[in-house]
This record gives sequence, C-alpha cells and structure tokens, in this order.
Amino acid sequence: MDVFDPTEHPHRRYNALTGDWVLVSPHRTKRPWQGQVERPPQETRPAHDPACYLCAGNERAGGKRNPDYTSTFVFTNDFSALLPDTPPAPAGGNPLLQAESEAGECRVICFSPRHDLTLPEMPLADIRGVVDLWAAQTAELGQRYRWVQVFENKGAVMGCSNPHPHGQIWAGSALPHEPAKEDRQQRAYFQQHGRPLLLDYAALELEQAESWQLSPRIVVANDHWLALVPYWALWPFEILLLPRRHVLRLPDLRDDERAALAEILKRLLTRYDNLFETSFPYSMGWHGAPTGAGAMMNDEFRTMSPETESPEAANLPPDSSFIVHPSSFDHWQLHAHFYPPLLRSASVKKFMVGYEMLGEPQRDLTAEQAAARLRQQSEVHYKER
Repeated sequence: MDVFDPTEHPHRRYNALTGDWVLVSPHRTKRPWQGQVERPPQETRPAHDPACYLCAGNERAGGKRNPDYTSTFVFTNDFSALLPDTPPAPAGGNPLLQAESEAGECRVICFSPRHDLTLPEMPLADIRGVVDLWAAQTAELGQRYRWVQVFENKGAVMGCSNPHPHGQIWAGSALPHEPAKEDRQQRAYFQQHGRPLLLDYAALELEQAESWQLSPRIVVANDHWLALVPYWALWPFEILLLPRRHVLRLPDLRDDERAALAEILKRLLTRYDNLFETSFPYSMGWHGAPTGAGAMMNDEFRTMSPETESPEAANLPPDSSFIVHPSSFDHWQLHAHFYPPLLRSASVKKFMVGYEMLGEPQRDLTAEQAAARLRQQSEVHYKER
C-alpha cells in the first residue's frame, strides 16, 4: 500500500478558525484542461468618469451629489441593506418560522477620486489613507453596533456594481454567522491553551522553514504583517492577512503597523494582479473582536495599546480611537480574508457547485502550490513594466 503523500492523495483539511473541513484533491491538478482559457480585453478607464456615480462631483444613483473629494470619501449607502430605525419584530410562535429585526448602517468608501486606480496601483500614502479610514469608521460605528464589517468586493464577478475602486462597511446589532464561528473556535482554543489561536498559527507557519520568507504557505511578510495561503484554504489563491502582534481590532493598530499594512497590501495585491495580468477580482474583509456598548469607547480620538499606558508610548496616529480591551475578547486576533475566484486564468473561475454545495467544499490546488505561484510573481505591477 502506498505511503500517504499530501501532494498526491486526496485528504481533508481542518479549518481551525471555523471548525469546518475542506476536501483537497491534489492529484486532480494533473488532469488535462479542455475548457476555454482566454485573456480578457485590457480595460482602460479614465481618471474621472462623468457617468460614474462614485466619482467626485457627480450625482449618485439616489439623487445626491458627491463633493469634489480629493482623497477618501465615505457616505451612507443610498440603497442600504440595513437601516438604523428598524422596529422590533414580533415574537414568533413557531420554532420553525423564526425572525428577528436587525438594525444597522451601511456605508460606501471611495478609496480615492481616481476612477482608474485600484488599491495596488495607488501610491502608498493613499493606501495608508484607506487604512486610517477603515480604523476610524470601525471605531465610530463600533460604539453603537456589535459587529462592524469592513469589506471590498473587487470586480464584476464578485458582485461589484461599479468599477470605481471602493469598499463598504456594514454595521449591525447581531454577530453574523461567519465571525460567530470564528469567535467560538478562538475562544475554545484560548481557554484550552491560554494563547490566541491565530498567533499560534502564525508562529507555526514561521517555524516551518529556516526563514519566514521561505515558509511553504507564506506569500509576503514584513516586520509587522504576515500574508499567507492558510493550510485550510478554500479558494484557489485565498489569503489570510494578520498582524504579528496581538491586536484585537483595526483601531488598535499603531502608526508603524498602519504604514506596514499599506505596504504589504500594495505588495500582495500587485502579485494578485500579476498572476493572470488582470485586475484580480476578490472579496476581502476584516474580522476583529466584536464591538458595541461596553466594548469600545471614544476618548480624544486616540488608541490605547494593550502593552502601553499612554497613546504617545504606543506610537499612535492622532486621529485614532481609544479602545477598551475587555478580557472576554483576548482570544481574538485581528485578521483579513481575501477570497479570489480565479483558478487557471483571468477567465477560468472556481465555483461552489455540486458536491461542494451538497457535501463540503473541495479544492484541487493545495495551499502550498497556490502560495508558490503567488511568490513567483513580481512586485512590479504588470501595467508598469
């Protein structure tokens, strides 16, 4: 009988962060591909599009007009999925037909006035502005809502309704399904081991090679951040991005960590675009400790680090927010997920169908293979070569 080889034989991998499993079938990467592979036409967009409802000075779909913004711009979504004044739902009498009201807010973040520049194409200083805005919005909305979801859908295939580079923030009173699973898993691990799950996982990845640059699943790293294809990756080129220090939420990041985050985002997303020489689509989002009354409070727009007693000692930007760190959230570690659908080229995508919808997720490309492919990519954007 053959000796099991994870690069050749089908196996299931456990997602320690969610408690789910994924079927990995590495032998299927050898099958011949008879489907269509084509290079998409290179899209050329203007710096400002008079017909775009997100560009500066233009009228939005809801009838309001954007200001002539010169950096980031935030506004309440004209067609919000959540509303702040939602009335309570009546109690249901049938356990099979339950509903509860959900109050919240939805906002849109325009990354810059440039209609033609996605995050990897923006200057570092402008990416840093997006990072600061993510943190500020989380701090503000986190005072009123239990969960603040910062995310970006990039590309029409991921449901993006407007090509102007932008993200969204949804804040609600309930803890959604996916972060609730992560909360349970991280809490259980912390109770058993006394350490945050994701910090231990990062340390494990770093220990698997002589230097962290050569770890089999790490794609790119700097002094403060680690971007890797997780062992349990579900999507072909999925990325888990996390700080190398124990951090609960975006507003907790120090000034140097925010600068390093902007830098690693540019490097990572450039590799994404270079993989198939296209504006690489993905859905990405930040997960941090839950917020809401009692978890966050504002104090002179400064952030207190868990290791410090003063904002100055923490090396924090002046527009941050003060965060209270209840011991009940010590099991959490801030992180971002990147879920891209592309599999073989700019036109061949991964879909969740058949067994994956009815049984459990399955993938052919291993996390190690995906990370190697991404590491091979240049950090010079293909449009600049």
